[in-house]
Amino acid sequence: MKEIEFNLLDEKWIRVLTPACAVEEVSLTDALVHAHEYTDLAGELPTQDAAVLRLLLAVLQTVFTRMDETGRSAPLTGADEALMRWHRLWQPGRLPEAPIREYLSKWHDRFWLFHPERPFWQVPEAEIGTEYTAAKLNGELSESGNKIRLFPVCASDGKRTMSYAQAARWLLFVNGYDDTSAKPKGKGLPSAGAGWLGKLGMIFASGNNLFETLLLNLVLLKDGVEPWAPPLPCWELEHARSAERTQIPQPNDQASLLTLQSRRLLLHRDSDKVTGYSLLGGDFFERENAFCEQMTVWRPVQASPHAPISYFPRRHDPARQFWREFPSVFVQQAGVHQPGIVRWIATLQNPRLGFLSRKTLVRFRTTAVKYGDKDFFVTDTFNDEISFHGQLLNELGKQWQALVRDEIAHCEDLANAVGSLAADLAIAAGRRDEDARKNNTAPAREQFYFAIDEPFRRWLASVDPEWDEDETWQSIESWRSQAQRIARTLGTEMVRRSGMAAFVGRSIVKKSGKGKNETERAVHYSAPEAFNSFLRRIAKIYAKGG
Repeated sequence: MKEIEFNLLDEKWIRVLTPACAVEEVSLTDALVHAHEYTDLAGELPTQDAAVLRLLLAVLQTVFTRMDETGRSAPLTGADEALMRWHRLWQPGRLPEAPIREYLSKWHDRFWLFHPERPFWQVPEAEIGTEYTAAKLNGELSESGNKIRLFPVCASDGKRTMSYAQAARWLLFVNGYDDTSAKPKGKGLPSAGAGWLGKLGMIFASGNNLFETLLLNLVLLKDGVEPWAPPLPCWELEHARSAERTQIPQPNDQASLLTLQSRRLLLHRDSDKVTGYSLLGGDFFERENAFCEQMTVWRPVQASPHAPISYFPRRHDPARQFWREFPSVFVQQAGVHQPGIVRWIATLQNPRLGFLSRKTLVRFRTTAVKYGDKDFFVTDTFNDEISFHGQLLNELGKQWQALVRDEIAHCEDLANAVGSLAADLAIAAGRRDEDARKNNTAPAREQFYFAIDEPFRRWLASVDPEWDEDETWQSIESWRSQAQRIARTLGTEMVRRSGMAAFVGRSIVKKSGKGKNETERAVHYSAPEAFNSFLRRIAKIYAKGG
């Protein structure tokens, strides 16, 4: 085998989706210069696509913070200049080919997947690390030596080896999402935790094609105010970092962050196939207020009532639809730090700039992995998407932000009403009060959110902040009628299935007060009574909501 082999700038390894809905493999160079010809990335997992997207963005950040669209050297020096450069890149509908090719040709030797000194995204020093098979490298399998999947997606040779193209994609994935199962080789080293992307509540903007997705996520301003520090992607480092579990300062430029080496990796190969890899812990930094990261949602933490609020990346909950997080992600309010990508899109959507159409529908995607105990292993990967009118993010949309927030709160109230009905029906049928509320409430709430999920998404996407007052309230009243109808339909079906015992019902004794003040009273539960109470509760939700 050749010592130097498979250059990622020339070889086909990035999976893309064509307008004909076919999946093709292209080189890193072609993924950029022909991005307008592809609908999207199309890797094996959405999390893998997120890792590949960040690599492509690192190249664009490096090129276009140093050069303008013509390839002339022009480092960004101010906010206005950064915004105008972005606009000049956006207007043609495709990336300028010459500057990208010129830059990549200069660094061609740093993109060899196999190289004796500088293998891409790897370090030879990782040879001493924990050894894993190709099954562990493959995120669809995520299988270690002592945890074998009963029903893997690959078998036989497909499980033991993978092609160079596959390995390159999964190399990025493992670097970003690796679990904490690998033990350190050195003594007294700090815990690096899961890979950086695994610590995030990943969120990014999505366009109508790969070019638009790349440009929308090309955040050229730090906090919307000033350009980032000069870019330094990992392949430009004079000496690749190789020390195990190294704490570094929070990156101050996007290229360094987007190419963060969370793990020290080295691929193993045999007969033109990758058979496994070695791994050590890599670079990590303090998560608190790490606002260099533009692609995460944040959770506020306040150590004491008078202490300042700090923010940490907040992982997504796979059981919670992302639109339910609208108030804490898209609404500007005290105690909320919006994701950088949301603030960037809001800037681009500003009607004073005129960069994006006033009728643009913006899409945000989330993707993440779910880990087991102490992030020791990956149990699942998941993704979600939300679409709405771009004007919701600026001053024009402020009224609608409050209205959407109210309707999401009403959905929560409806879900609680459905959950209470399920518990009351179970009590009427003979279950103990505590057991009924413990075992029936949550599943019923989930059933309601499943039923209302698509209708809410369609309604949110239909909202136009430029509507007049009559159109606004017609839309809200129409949505409220639909939401109540969904809840009533679900409640009616639950009553129908509750059985004859629930219709007859029963009385249970409830105690209140303590000691000498303790009293007892008999409360009768039946399906008709529970349903009437349910209907009254729904009516009160919207009487209160206005």
